[in-house]
Amino acid sequence: MKLTWLGHSAFRLEESTGTTVVTDPYHSSVGFEMPKVDADVVTVSHNHDDHNNIEGVNGKTVLSRAGAYEIGGVHILADRTYHDDKKGAKRGENLVFKYRMDGVDLCHMGDIGEECNAFLVETLMPVNVLMIPVGGNYTVDAKQAKEYVDRLMPDVVIPMHYKTKDCDLDIDKVGEFLDLFDDDNIIYAESDTVEFDRADFDGEVTKVLVLDKFSD
Repeated sequence: MKLTWLGHSAFRLEESTGTTVVTDPYHSSVGFEMPKVDADVVTVSHNHDDHNNIEGVNGKTVLSRAGAYEIGGVHILADRTYHDDKKGAKRGENLVFKYRMDGVDLCHMGDIGEECNAFLVETLMPVNVLMIPVGGNYTVDAKQAKEYVDRLMPDVVIPMHYKTKDCDLDIDKVGEFLDLFDDDNIIYAESDTVEFDRADFDGEVTKVLVLDKFSD
């Protein structure tokens, strides 16, 4: 399967059959424009401006509620979580999406704000590729994200929702998250698009994949 980072928390996921999913498309309020893309499915973790630009994606089914779905051969599970550490009292609910594409289990944490807990970990595992916010303020911060990584034990973790070169949001840069890992386990991708095959995963150590070429 193929994964393309579109900026912020938006990714385009493509199965070998051609079925495509776009996660959390954003409005220009983040500081830059969302690329124009097509998709069969758009998943929206919550109804905030930097995650709900469904109009910016062409030709799609929108999933924005908890449940289990199967579209075009892709299995999708949406679990209800919280956008904050006050059980939603500050920022409401958040959906965590899990996708199975070409035998690869991918998990997009949306704007997860609650601390890691055993119930959520048990619900989500196993995870091959984890997309998790690391910028803090509106979501978990670097240390809290690292706890999710340690508990979920993905083969690959992709940080998202952090301060990039043109981002106007009051969130941290990715460096604080990367500092929590050994340099040998951090990979800086040469492209915003990467491909994953289940045979590539050995389960021995989590690799951090940075898709932002301007990251520090």
